[in-house]
Amino acid sequence: MADPTYIAQVLVSGLGTGCIYGLIGIGFCVIYNASGIVNFAQGAFVMLGGMLTQLLLMRYGVPLLPAAAVAIVVVAAMGMLLERLVVRPLWDRNATMFVMILATLAAQIVVERATLLAAGDQPRTLPVFTDVPPLMLGRVAISVQLLWILGASALVIAALTAFFRYTLAGKAMRACSIDREAAALQGIPVKRMLALSFALSAALGATAGILITPTQYTAFNVGVPFAISGFIAAIVGGFGRPLGAFLGGLLLGLVQAGAIAALGSGLKNVAALSMLLVFLFLRPGGILGAAK
Repeated sequence: MADPTYIAQVLVSGLGTGCIYGLIGIGFCVIYNASGIVNFAQGAFVMLGGMLTQLLLMRYGVPLLPAAAVAIVVVAAMGMLLERLVVRPLWDRNATMFVMILATLAAQIVVERATLLAAGDQPRTLPVFTDVPPLMLGRVAISVQLLWILGASALVIAALTAFFRYTLAGKAMRACSIDREAAALQGIPVKRMLALSFALSAALGATAGILITPTQYTAFNVGVPFAISGFIAAIVGGFGRPLGAFLGGLLLGLVQAGAIAALGSGLKNVAALSMLLVFLFLRPGGILGAAK
């Protein structure tokens, strides 16, 4: 029988990973709500966030938090570039969802190969944000980095809620998600909202990559696994619902952690896909129901 302390420790770790999946899932929802596009290059933003921060910190000596801020801005700009060069030409031609998915997957591969050529294939990591001993809850150690992940995730969700509820740009993006043609007739610049959604989604992905990199290595090829996990989180939560995506990410992280504790790390992806199938069969709308 597994040690209860070990199980609790693994579940605590899964909670942090689940927050990252949730942030990635929110990135999927932001773009989908504004355009109806599923962006499978989302994992590239996660990878670039960690890689660029590590490059600025280690090679150029930029302090960690300014390096992270610069990386988020750069990745957001790259998200807008992806939208302008890859997505918008297809969108203007009313390309099918299948074509859009293939195009963003191709963009993901191009970014991976470019990163491999520029930075090599060696894994990279970041120092923890606060180098202090972990907090002890009984015999369970809670790293301060986990608290950073939880706190940053809560702050991001609060900021997104305020953005969509109180700002003109956020209200315009919500209008586009409800009815793009009606929004355009009301004078909302739909294409500008599409670009903004890619920038916001890329910034979310970069933030997730920066938060998770101190706890596990990053490399040129980590994007696809993160993208798949974020996509599962978005589906489980209710595709198009940011809060649902975050809840789905938490559930996914805990399910994978439970699978690791009970069955070993080799079956964590089987557990994730099994959970996805259960939701698709029994509750296809997800935890909160898919966005209308």
